[in-house]
Order: sequence, then C-alpha cells, then structure tokens
Amino acid sequence: MVRENLYNAFSIECKTLDECLKEAHGHSFFELVYILSGTGVQCINSNHLDYHAGHLFLITPADCHHFDIQSTTTFFILRFNDIYIKDSGIPTEYISKLEYILQNANHRPGCVLKNIEDRLIVKPLVEAILREDLHHDISHYELMQQYVNTLILIVSRNIAKFQGMYVTEYSEEKAVEILQFIQTNIFYPEKLRTEYLSTRFNLSTAYVGRYFKKHTGQTMQEYITHYKTQLIEHRLEYSDKRINEISNEFGFTDESHFNKFFRKQKGLSPKFFRRELKNKIDA
Repeated sequence: MVRENLYNAFSIECKTLDECLKEAHGHSFFELVYILSGTGVQCINSNHLDYHAGHLFLITPADCHHFDIQSTTTFFILRFNDIYIKDSGIPTEYISKLEYILQNANHRPGCVLKNIEDRLIVKPLVEAILREDLHHDISHYELMQQYVNTLILIVSRNIAKFQGMYVTEYSEEKAVEILQFIQTNIFYPEKLRTEYLSTRFNLSTAYVGRYFKKHTGQTMQEYITHYKTQLIEHRLEYSDKRINEISNEFGFTDESHFNKFFRKQKGLSPKFFRRELKNKIDA
C-alpha cells in the first residue's frame, strides 16, 4: 500500500475528477473529504460506501482508501496532522479527547455528518475556506485556522455523539459527564480513583462503578485502560517523545511500571511496539 506524507501542518485542495487517479493508499495524516458535487463509491478498509454531494468523510492514518467515481465529482480535501492539532489553538484540556475521537473514527466508516444541523453548517463553511484560500486577504492565516478548527470540532462532535463511543445521545447526562471527566483527566491517575470520582459526582463509592457500567457497557477500569492505551499508542506512533517522557506524561510512577502496563495490554514493550511501527512504514 502506498503511504502519503504531509509536510505542512494542514493543506487545502479542491479538485474535480472524472476518474480516480490513485489506487488504494494510506496517509500519515488525517484527511477530511467533502463532496461538493458528484456521485460514486468510497472504498475504505474493504468497505464500499456510496457517496453524493454533502457527504463528509474522515480518513485516519490507520485507513486504506480510494474513490470509485461514477459521475464527475468535485472534492474538497482538508489534510491536517498531529502537529496541527496541538498547535491549533484548541483548548489544551480538549486535545487528548480530540485525538482519541479522531483516531477511533476508523471503527465506523461512512459519512460522519449525522446531525442535520451540522450538515447545514458544513457546506457554507467549506465554501468560506475555499474563498479565503483563494484570496489570501488580511488576517488570512488566523481566519483559516478558525475555519479549520470549527470543521474539525464539528466532525469530532458527530463522531463522539453518533458513532457509539460507549455512549449515545440517550445516555444519562451524569454518565456522559463522568466519561468526559475521565478523558480530560487521563493524565492524572489520582483523579481517576473510585473514591475521587464518587465524591466528584456525588455517588457512593460502592455504586459509582456499577452506575458507569450500566450506562456505558464497560467497567470504569476497562474504559480507563483502553482509552489510556489508545493515547499511548498514538504518542508512540506520531510523536518523537522518549519512552520516559510518555511515562511521565501519563502519571506512571516510573518507566518500569509504564512498560508493565503497556506490555499487559499489547503484548509488547513500548520500545518494541514503536520499532515495529517504524519497520512497517519503512517496508
């Protein structure tokens, strides 16, 4: 599989095609593809999905995809990478949650716009991005960054709300608050203890775990472990942080404890896991 790279924090492209010019390929970055006009089929990870005007697809670094064009199609393409997410101006406390949402989007392929109101926002937003990209007026970069951030946040909201990441729009508000609190404080183990959470959310120590499982389908520890592991994998693959720096970031007592945790989840040490990823890319 051909793997493409991105050398800027983000890039914008609009192109009209009668036939697909690329075979199945992957990226080292995220790609948002909005269909301005035309019809065809998106082929992603062996899934085949019809597309038409108004569809918005998120392609993650884990995906392999291409488009089979049936009628002349105009694509709007926004590419952005991990560096952009961190330097985008999006509040720091939301960054880890956003990373997780975007990385897990490949579990549910298809148009990410499930919310009707958001569909009405995205088309004029895409048109505004294209106009700004064409004219480069005063405050061009700052305005583009705001537009791009808005589009990314709309996508992440749709994924989190409608694509079944352990909660749905029908989940109780307190369960969603607990989930969001865990995501925000994943780097602070002391805030993820049952005693702390029971006090924070006014639930008994004996009941908070049962309440969480009832409304999310997972035990609290299963969710914390899975979420933390996903973020660590992301750091190992897409950052240059040393192993001890990642260990410190996630609040492990020492690197040995970190290695033991990761090996239990993935069957490999963090160092070997990163080496295997690099070998796959270089192959």
